[in-house]
Amino acid sequence: MHTILGAGGAIGSLLRNELRDRGEPIRLVGRNVSPAGATEAVRADLSRLQETVEAVAGSAVVYLVVGLKYELRVWRELWPRVMSNAIEACKRANAKLVFFDNVYMYGKVRGPMTEGTPFNPCSKKGEIRAKIATMLLDEVKAGKLTALIARAADFYGPNAGTGVANVLVFERFAKNAKASVLVDDSMRHSYTFTPDAAKSLVLLSGDDKSWNQTWHVPTAWPPPTGREFIEMVAREFGVRPTHGILRTWMLRVAGMFDATIREIPEMVYQNESEYLFDSSKFTTAFTFEPTPYAEGIRQTVASYGVQRRGEHMRGRKL
Repeated sequence: MHTILGAGGAIGSLLRNELRDRGEPIRLVGRNVSPAGATEAVRADLSRLQETVEAVAGSAVVYLVVGLKYELRVWRELWPRVMSNAIEACKRANAKLVFFDNVYMYGKVRGPMTEGTPFNPCSKKGEIRAKIATMLLDEVKAGKLTALIARAADFYGPNAGTGVANVLVFERFAKNAKASVLVDDSMRHSYTFTPDAAKSLVLLSGDDKSWNQTWHVPTAWPPPTGREFIEMVAREFGVRPTHGILRTWMLRVAGMFDATIREIPEMVYQNESEYLFDSSKFTTAFTFEPTPYAEGIRQTVASYGVQRRGEHMRGRKL
């Protein structure tokens, strides 16, 4: 049984489809889940140990792809508990654990981020991610658990509603509004295409040699600048690449009135310099070619179901 903890999110739904297409038995776990496309569905609060243990029982592989509310208080309270519960549940079930992670624990990095980049968080959220990743790695080192960490850059893709690129660029152009970029549009910034991420989790879980390691999921190279990314998205929508730059002070002011925006300023260091994500370890090991940005953007734009505008602009340089 392949069990997906946090099955309702952007990665969880794509992962379900990948496993279904391979004929694997699937259990979806979350607070509110539908059994559609799965063998079974279990409602569970993963912050509660007994519910997590019951949800994982009988599993061979467990995927932790939970997306908690983007709020420091929630992360500080729940992430260590969710990770601890997932680890304990997998140990009791003798199941392998795949943890879908981000790069917050690396902090500010000069040059490409690799699997060997040391943890050096420069944000409170990064400190939490470092803590829970270390919890998992310590269990692996102690020989108490078979697991792997699959780490992604900022992501984008069809139905990836919480992705920064989806929120600030795709959704804005879909509404015929101006897009936005954080802090600086001249910096190169890597984005992971969500369908590639889901495929990589299945490939990793099915390869005996991949366990007890950290992997960067396949992400196209070279990354575009913020301006170049916006231009590609605009071209697919058939609109002009009009965009504004959200400066840190603007976010702080807006955060006085919006709780979600209030959480962003501590993370803008990721946009103040180049954010380069190296996934060559994965692409070499699995001979996997990440989806090019142009194609990923085309598929993402198509998912919005918006008729292409500005056909008169086709062939012109935006």
